Amino acid sequence: MNFTHPLARDAKIWVASEQDGSAKRVLTIVTTLSLDPHSKEYKKDKVERLAADAKDYVKAHPAEADAFLLMNRVKDWHSKRA
Repeated sequence: MNFTHPLARDAKIWVASEQDGSAKRVLTIVTTLSLDPHSKEYKKDKVERLAADAKDYVKAHPAEADAFLLMNRVKDWHSKRA
């Protein structure tokens, strides 16, 4: 099953390796929302809604993902900051 959401541009499960050698499956969600609470463009209600839905997805699909991560598109990382 794939995670889809109106505020998510894409989502994929990636494997993260821990220092002890174990692996965690991380639902990585790409969004165009500002994730910086200090930004003028930050919309707390939308970020919280996306995070809550991601948390619910991880809880409902424990065989697919252990955790989630919200991130911006890489091409937005170096854009003008508010």
